[in-house]
Amino acid sequence: MKYTQLGRTGLKVSRLVLGTMNFGPQTDEAESHTIMDAALGAGINYFDTANVYGWGENKGRTEEIIGSWFAQGGGRREKTVLATKVFGNMAGDGDVWPNHDKLSAVNIRRAVDASLKRLQTDHIDIYQFHHIDRDTPVDEIWQAIDVLIKQGKILYAGSSNFPGWKIAQANEQAARRGMLGLVSEQCLYNLAERRAEMEVIPAAQEYGLGVIPWSPLQGGLLGGVLKKEATQGRRASGRAAETLADPKGRAQIQAYEDLVDKHGMAPGEVALAWLLTRPGVTGPIVGPRTAEQLESALRALELELPEELLADLDTVFPGPGPSPEAFAW
Repeated sequence: MKYTQLGRTGLKVSRLVLGTMNFGPQTDEAESHTIMDAALGAGINYFDTANVYGWGENKGRTEEIIGSWFAQGGGRREKTVLATKVFGNMAGDGDVWPNHDKLSAVNIRRAVDASLKRLQTDHIDIYQFHHIDRDTPVDEIWQAIDVLIKQGKILYAGSSNFPGWKIAQANEQAARRGMLGLVSEQCLYNLAERRAEMEVIPAAQEYGLGVIPWSPLQGGLLGGVLKKEATQGRRASGRAAETLADPKGRAQIQAYEDLVDKHGMAPGEVALAWLLTRPGVTGPIVGPRTAEQLESALRALELELPEELLADLDTVFPGPGPSPEAFAW
């Protein structure tokens, strides 16, 4: 396994991040434990989750599965850099009580204690804001985080789905309080979705945040979806299906799969390996449903993408260009 510093911190993390969103909804507890054991055995030390994972009436279930895995001992918790998130409404479906979501000091305090209980641990390494909160002052958020750090309940704060200006605002406010501020940003970023290159990633680099791309395969779109459709009869869904419904989108993905095939590589592994070449990227989040999918993701670490292929990928999936040149003279 290859490791790198998380942004400007002294924390060393693996170049692949284990995403756990499928644990519970699609992968049962026993198989989830098997995947986590395999990930840790392969050297992946960065595990990502969120308090809402499990979804619907089962919100929190994913954290519970991770907690029961930690409870088995064997150094599992000590070897893991644990990241979870706060923002989503944790009240039961149809329950309209206020203050059960977003980033008020009240909800942050409630949410972190609930996550610690489900995770069966006394601290969270990286506590992440799952989305921006337009209603809560940034100073209130940092005051709540400062209390949690002093209590030893969290060590670092991170963001997810933040625009570049919000990263700047948050870290300028933190600096005025004498705090470290955000150390990581999770954003949607992959070959097919490169808008983060305009402002989010430059802001993260400027303020020393590690960039953690989520959905590195764009909902399966970059994982050989057309070949699977032709050979296995597997139909795309969600984000991938929307792209393939457009003839131009389908042609683009066909060009991608043909290009990767010419080099004798697997589409999903190339998509992950490409992210590992991007400036500012700490490591993409992989969310395996099975141990076999984890093995495929690990192979991406060994891929060396030739310059010719990297140039051709830019032709198939051109980036937006830097800001402001992308939209100005």
